[in-house]
Amino acid sequence: MAQDSKSKVLPSDVQIKTAILPLSEEDKKGAKVYGYDPNGELTVLREGSNNLVCIADDPAKDGISVSCYYSKLDPFMARGRELSAQGKSVAEIREIRANEVASGELKMPGEPSMLYVYYGKSDDYNPQTGDLNNGKFRYVIYTPFATVESTGLPDKPHAPGMPWLMDPGTHRAHIMVGPFN
Repeated sequence: MAQDSKSKVLPSDVQIKTAILPLSEEDKKGAKVYGYDPNGELTVLREGSNNLVCIADDPAKDGISVSCYYSKLDPFMARGRELSAQGKSVAEIREIRANEVASGELKMPGEPSMLYVYYGKSDDYNPQTGDLNNGKFRYVIYTPFATVESTGLPDKPHAPGMPWLMDPGTHRAHIMVGPFN
């Protein structure tokens, strides 16, 4: 059941149900959820009680994509959203955040920090129930400043779904795993 108009903002309960799809059943109830208000502005739809933050699907973008991450990544993620809202390009956002991390203005977690992504096609999404059929997972473990040498991971995958280190040696260093069904 495909959504007629991808730009339509869905009811909060449906946005929340979709946003928490990447999480285990035990983590779903306590996650903080950002979603979209009737004007299409990102807002908090539900406060959380655990250490996870989820972002609902952006109704202005094609396909369905939701993500949840460890709350200590929130300053980094929020800064990216803020800069994006200002119209900054991906390259500008990366440069600004890199400078802010280097200056100590923006803090990255000192320990590995998880990001869960679940995505799929609009045609496989039911906007009445918030269910996504045929969705795929991608797992990202932020490990700031990790290197190929410090982790033993390659800097590109050698086989489908294998873990690899993206952006080694930078504040954005992260282990990519997936996609998986």
